[in-house]
Amino acid sequence: FFSQGQHRTPTMSAFTSPDVKKEEFRRYLERSGVIDALTKVLVGLYEEPEKPANALDFVKLTLGAPTGVDVEALKAENDQLREKNDQMTQKIVELTKKIEGLGGAPASD
Repeated sequence: FFSQGQHRTPTMSAFTSPDVKKEEFRRYLERSGVIDALTKVLVGLYEEPEKPANALDFVKLTLGAPTGVDVEALKAENDQLREKNDQMTQKIVELTKKIEGLGGAPASD
């Protein structure tokens, strides 16, 4: 069927590329301690005499993440506080200039 030069076999890199990436990722997880942490959490869940109703919350709590937190609300609050901070910083600059304009020196701590 194939004339000379037309028959090509896939290179080894075509087969190993996804495997190499998976292995590199696995080593990364191992070096960073993720595999050990997840193993301990899952063993803890397995050994739990009364299985929790929400296994994901158990994992989050065991890893130290808060549960039931509205991340979007926290982001909105953070944005509001940053804006308020910017306003207050600007007010300090304005008042400092006003004091200097009156001939007084700003009080130092």
